[in-house]
Amino acid sequence: MPSLLSPSLLFTCLFTAALVLGLLLKVWLASRQIRSVARHRGAVPADFAGHITLAAHQRAADYTIEKTRFGLLELALSAAVVLGWTLLGGLDALNQALLAWLGGGMWQQLALLACFMLIGSAIELPLQWWQTFVIEQRHGFNRMTPRLWLADLAKSTVLGALIGLPLAALVLWIMQATGRLWWLWAWAVVVGFNLVMMVAWPLWIAPLFNRFEPLQDEALKERVAALIARCGFKARGFFVMDGSRRSAHANAYFTGLGHAKRVVFFDTLLRQLSPDEVQAVLAHELGHFRHKHVLRRMVGVFALSLLGFALLGWLSTRAWFYTGLGVQPNLTLDGSAPNDALALLLFMLAVPVFTTFITPLFTQLSRHDEFQADAYAVQHTSGADLRSALLKLYQDNASTLTPDPVYARFYYSHPPASERLAQLATAAP
Repeated sequence: MPSLLSPSLLFTCLFTAALVLGLLLKVWLASRQIRSVARHRGAVPADFAGHITLAAHQRAADYTIEKTRFGLLELALSAAVVLGWTLLGGLDALNQALLAWLGGGMWQQLALLACFMLIGSAIELPLQWWQTFVIEQRHGFNRMTPRLWLADLAKSTVLGALIGLPLAALVLWIMQATGRLWWLWAWAVVVGFNLVMMVAWPLWIAPLFNRFEPLQDEALKERVAALIARCGFKARGFFVMDGSRRSAHANAYFTGLGHAKRVVFFDTLLRQLSPDEVQAVLAHELGHFRHKHVLRRMVGVFALSLLGFALLGWLSTRAWFYTGLGVQPNLTLDGSAPNDALALLLFMLAVPVFTTFITPLFTQLSRHDEFQADAYAVQHTSGADLRSALLKLYQDNASTLTPDPVYARFYYSHPPASERLAQLATAAP
């Protein structure tokens, strides 16, 4: 019977409070978003009246409201799943069952990680199906067939096993074999893995899911190449991705690292925008590189992950970390049944609960970067072209023009349309 001041009970209370408060905060924000979008559904905002039709505005409102309401269900399920794995004993029961079946050791720990991921994916599958074949379908965005959806699921599962399990085994081995500073070695391995994946993904993995063909429009290719050269960049090639095979949403992006860097256009983007507008969108992406946003974010992620590994290294030696989250750790010192996989999973479950409240900090930094990239695009292309491209993308992607300001400050990694276009209107052409 733990005392009222036991670290285990205190951590349980802290975790429960963070989970409940985070859920209430997200529900409150979603409710504000729904009310704001519904309240402005009847009229196009004055700044957009000459560009966006009432029908398009109402379509975006309906799409946003339905997605946000569905998000409330996802929030409730996510909180229930976290609670079920932790304080209600789900992870402890799974761990004990696998210990009884496999004994302690590496195979049991890998089985625990694999079963956790498979169960979590199975819980999310119905939501993903509904999102794709009901919500996206209803609003005209889905291009997926059930067969393609299942094929993507199978490929993702196989790739996850082929790539994830060896990486997990290596991290678990490091946790056992490298002493008190295991977290530093594990962090170095994860950073190296991510750098390798930045090269491998565009070359070998992404083509398993989408078709990438060289850009055939010679006039556009020349303009894009000239823009990139003028901005002092190099790219291995310009590719068109068959995004329309899965969705009507449009996008363009840089991917890869070093010599593997390439420019990718969704085929939907090329159909929706003029060459001048495509060039302006690409200039915006180049702005992220010129201002070192990509490098800064990468370094930031690696620094935060180092802090995370260091924290995990400390927590993994504290019994209250396990018992406070509903798990009974192995208390023997012979290493026959290590707690490493348990520590990893509990950390993955607990960290999002506590970091919910600093989300606005990261979204604010991201919005700042977007304004900088827009300013860079205006310097190298036409601000009017970028503005018209964004208007088309807002309309074609059914992005609401009237988000709740508090919701946007909390969640939006890109500035709301009104702020972004107003900033562009004041920029030099």
